[in-house]
Amino acid sequence: MTAQEAFNELSGQEKAVLVDVRTQAEWAFVGLPDLRPIGKEPVLAEWQSFPSTGANPDFAKSVSDLLVKKGLDQSAPIYFLCRSGARSQAAAIAMTQIGYTQCFNISDGFEGPLDEAGHRGHQSGWKAAGLPWIQS
Repeated sequence: MTAQEAFNELSGQEKAVLVDVRTQAEWAFVGLPDLRPIGKEPVLAEWQSFPSTGANPDFAKSVSDLLVKKGLDQSAPIYFLCRSGARSQAAAIAMTQIGYTQCFNISDGFEGPLDEAGHRGHQSGWKAAGLPWIQS
């Protein structure tokens, strides 16, 4: 689904949660979705750490533990976000494999694909959709 569709679902569903699977560097330097306007905060869980290229083998268990701490069970709607939709798709699949039933990939990610000038964040994605975000 698009970032706008995911934001609409997050806004309208009390138990819906956003899991941002980008790296700590991306959160710090590129920015984070700002869910404060809808009374929520994203769950931050790296799918892979920089500079490693492999997936975090403990990702699904770590995210599951974080969701349980929030009082959510395996039927909670979970929306996964990364830079452009690839890592978040893999993360959503990993969570369905351990029993979560409503995992959705935000296909255009936080920044979307590269434009003709080689830049992200202008064509599609969370930022391009004008959704709330913050940067440190």
